[in-house]
Amino acid sequence: MGIFERFLSIWVGLGMVTGLVCGSLFPEVFTYLGGLQYAQINMVIAVLIWLMIYPMMMQVDFKAVRDIHRRPKGLIITIAVNWLIKPFTMALLAMVFMRYVFGDWISPSLGEEYIAGMILLGVAPCTAMVFVWSQLTKGDANYTVAQVAINDLIMVVAFAPIAAFLLGVTDVTVPWDTLLLSVSLFVVIPLIAGALTRQLVRNKVKIDKLSATMKPLSIMGLVGTVILLFGFQAQTILDNPVDIVLIAIPLLIQTYLIFAVTYVWMKKWKQPHCVAAPGSMIGASNFFELAVAVAISLFGIHSGAALATVVGVLVEVPVMLSLVAYANRTKSQFVSEGERPKEVS
Repeated sequence: MGIFERFLSIWVGLGMVTGLVCGSLFPEVFTYLGGLQYAQINMVIAVLIWLMIYPMMMQVDFKAVRDIHRRPKGLIITIAVNWLIKPFTMALLAMVFMRYVFGDWISPSLGEEYIAGMILLGVAPCTAMVFVWSQLTKGDANYTVAQVAINDLIMVVAFAPIAAFLLGVTDVTVPWDTLLLSVSLFVVIPLIAGALTRQLVRNKVKIDKLSATMKPLSIMGLVGTVILLFGFQAQTILDNPVDIVLIAIPLLIQTYLIFAVTYVWMKKWKQPHCVAAPGSMIGASNFFELAVAVAISLFGIHSGAALATVVGVLVEVPVMLSLVAYANRTKSQFVSEGERPKEVS
């Protein structure tokens, strides 16, 4: 591991502090950068995320992706956790904490808005950043792409009805511009770019060397993303420190809970670590651009629901890095790819 990866947690911590300080001292700069967005997707952050995931996309072999159906257990776990478990555990945790545990500290109306924002996070599994977590845990690039693609397809039809049911509203309009642009920017275009790179280089050793060369740039992209996220929300954090902590607690419990459920299930079904780790990260992290867009459209930009989705954005990177570290430390507990029995002959 290079110095960038070895001390990644320190760089991210420094990025959080840098973002808060710079966002407070130079709010006009971050206001301008924050305004460079379309469909709730910030274009500056989009470039940084693209820089992070491109090296992994160079590793994707489309022939191997076509054979993923022969190894269905990892996909089954991903689908079950993300659509049959995660939305409902998030709703339960949000209600317990906001109505009862923290009920004396916040007004009932604001508590309900926080619950709504957290539910929206729970119904939106990750699309972009999971490629970063997969790369940091040496995940199977082909399998990760298949897991994300299936999640995105299900999201098209399942997000609105599940969100409407849990929110208790009659209708939730899917912001198609956010969903389609995100999938295009963070899945389709990087995949095409990676495939073109493989065609041009036509040498696995050179591809691996190119990917390794870009690794420091990927880490810098991750730290840059953290700086921007905390810079954009510096004033919000400083104005609402207590509420942000209250919202963060159930979100943290949900993240670790879903990771644990998926990780243990993957282990019980004898999935290799390169499938188990990324699959657990998908459920643990969130498609926050979609959640933010829906929260704003339903409740308004200054609502408690919008604030809750923003807190989800802020806690995701440091929390997911702790899970990456745990996954890497426990790799030996899983069967290796070569030891894993074939699921379908």
